[in-house]
Amino acid sequence: MHKLIHPVTIALVVVTMIISLPFFIKKETVVLTDAQLRDRALSTTFKPVPKTYDALLKAVDNPENPMSKEKIALGKELFNDTLLSQDKTISCASCHKLDEGGDDNIPTAIGHQGQANPSHLNSPTVLNAALAKAQFWDGRAKDVEEQAGGPIQAPFEMHMTPQEVEERLNASAVYVEKFKNVFNENNISFEQVRKAIGAYERTLLTRGAYDRFLEGDDSAISAEAKRGMTLFLSKGCKGCHAGVSVGGQSVQKFPLRSYLTEYIGLWFEPDIRVKESPYPFINEGGFLGKDAEQKFRVPILRNVTKTGPYFHNGAVDKLEEAVRIMSKYQLGNEFTPEQIEDVVAFLKTLEGDVVEYDIQ
Repeated sequence: MHKLIHPVTIALVVVTMIISLPFFIKKETVVLTDAQLRDRALSTTFKPVPKTYDALLKAVDNPENPMSKEKIALGKELFNDTLLSQDKTISCASCHKLDEGGDDNIPTAIGHQGQANPSHLNSPTVLNAALAKAQFWDGRAKDVEEQAGGPIQAPFEMHMTPQEVEERLNASAVYVEKFKNVFNENNISFEQVRKAIGAYERTLLTRGAYDRFLEGDDSAISAEAKRGMTLFLSKGCKGCHAGVSVGGQSVQKFPLRSYLTEYIGLWFEPDIRVKESPYPFINEGGFLGKDAEQKFRVPILRNVTKTGPYFHNGAVDKLEEAVRIMSKYQLGNEFTPEQIEDVVAFLKTLEGDVVEYDIQ
């Protein structure tokens, strides 16, 4: 038998709806010509991924870890080597599949001896990660070099200590010679391992139709995608999903908004798991982001069509639903089904292939 809703609750819901009314008023989307759309994008932080190695260096090289052909080649070898995991079965590439979006396409990362991430976190994409200003879901690492050391040491991922990594690599005459050629030191250090992998990851940038459109090819993306791109620029998405990587530039609160009307379910056979979640989906894993304040590094949207399931715990399978959630809980103005289709069409243009740079 259903409980009656208290009059005070009804009043609160009504007040909330009135206050929130401006967010629910659907405004006409601005119509832009191709040139206007491109100019608006380029006038923000949106830029195409560089096509040449020299341009790549200007965009991503790290003064504390200068890139070189030899260092990049060494990093690539380490990235794919299972020697860096305790039982020699896992490599960086195990969870970051470059031909599948740069992640592992499962809700939670699986590591050493089949262990799942204890916070039910999935693997963020490594593609274009070098363009981001922070790494990991909570943004705790400043760059890809620092990030590279995390999974190697995590007991539920590769389960190694820096000392164990150094001992294994120093026992390999081949690796000792390669590291000496790159770093000019006789002994391999864990810091060198991080730097080599980081240098390689800085080359993992992707280009696609979106980049060609920004560079002047009007036919690179569809009319539907152009409408979606206009929505993305005009409705506020670009405020967080910024930069060449279309994300990864800041740590933001999620969700920004909640709605009292959703808690009416308390009286009507609620799903307790959802009611108790601080998110608009089940809080599998209980992760609360940076400083437990529901703050997350803004995900990189390049290749987002290939990096599902979505959100930190992989709670949402469909990209369309992820877009709806973001429009409602971050922008405060839930997109219509037609708008969602347009935005997804735009997000598809962010698919791309890893650029084969002519590395000097």
